[in-house]
Amino acid sequence: MRAREHRRVKRPTRGHGRPRRGGAGIRTRGPPTPRPGLWPLGPRRGAGGRRRLSALLFSPLLVAMSTTGDKILDTALSKIGEKSLFTKELEQALERNEVDLVVHSLKDLPTVLPPGFTIGAVCKRESPYDAVVFHPKHVGKTLATLPEKSVVGTSSLRRAAQLQRKFPHLEFKSIRGNLNTRLRKLDELQEFSAIILAAAGLQRLGWQSRLGQLLLPEDCMYAVGQGALGVEVRARDQQVLDLVSVLHDPETLLRCIAERAFLRHLEGGCSVPVAVHTAVRDGQLYLTGGVWSLDGSDSLRETMQTGVAVGGAQPEDGPEDDVQRAGITARNVPRAAQVAAEDLGAGLAALLLAKGAGAILHVARQLNDAR
Repeated sequence: MRAREHRRVKRPTRGHGRPRRGGAGIRTRGPPTPRPGLWPLGPRRGAGGRRRLSALLFSPLLVAMSTTGDKILDTALSKIGEKSLFTKELEQALERNEVDLVVHSLKDLPTVLPPGFTIGAVCKRESPYDAVVFHPKHVGKTLATLPEKSVVGTSSLRRAAQLQRKFPHLEFKSIRGNLNTRLRKLDELQEFSAIILAAAGLQRLGWQSRLGQLLLPEDCMYAVGQGALGVEVRARDQQVLDLVSVLHDPETLLRCIAERAFLRHLEGGCSVPVAVHTAVRDGQLYLTGGVWSLDGSDSLRETMQTGVAVGGAQPEDGPEDDVQRAGITARNVPRAAQVAAEDLGAGLAALLLAKGAGAILHVARQLNDAR
């Protein structure tokens, strides 16, 4: 599920002339000095991004923008075959210097970004879990108690593969559209008994009351980066990188570096079922990753951990330290912790590949292409 509320932070202009250069591209309320402090979490992606930026004493101009993925609604995401479905148009605006930063759902961003771009901030993660929304006649049920042959809607191969394995009495069918469109299809078409969405999307758009069941990792592990917001910027724009760097949430950042490194080394994407679960406890980062066949009958899942002590270490803070890790540039988090997180993701991917994950994913791609 992707709650489509892309927001562009647009450069202020003088009259009808070209965008003004030389600044961060954000109209200021006060002195243009980044002010670390509290970052209130907004219920929507755009509102949340605006509040975080406003805490820096800036007043960003937000502009809604549609992407290719928003416009193609009659085809399953896994069948479209184009990368950057939800990012290409936004990155083109960045490249043309029409905007200074773009706020994405992090799970929409590929693990290898186009040259010249980087993720300059990873904001504090909301719930990464998937959620079940039931048709009104099934409110109070769970997936386990739905009647035999009930149809459950999801646009994700990852969800369908895991849930078919866990709940073989159910049927899974693709459903597209933004969150409101999917809810309308659920309620009005009488085709679906339930649909699966990201819990964070329901929360951001104010639909918490429709959340009927939260899917924990034992039922369905989540997508890489799910529940987190990523701020994409031009990699050489030092002023904007400085501005957004204080938005990094260290724990979320390290979890997402590990997850993205895992997916990148598997060469996965929305056309294959790959899922993760991460946690930080007592200075240890735990990563569980898995791959599935399309029907869920074949799978591999393993867990690894590494030390990622952040407290007390001196973070790197300067352009000379701008090394991307899984597409992310983080100046305010110690380099050693970032390296450990990236190595963890790569190491877990290598372990699964050694156990046969490559063959599972190869067959999954072939079957998906043949559908």
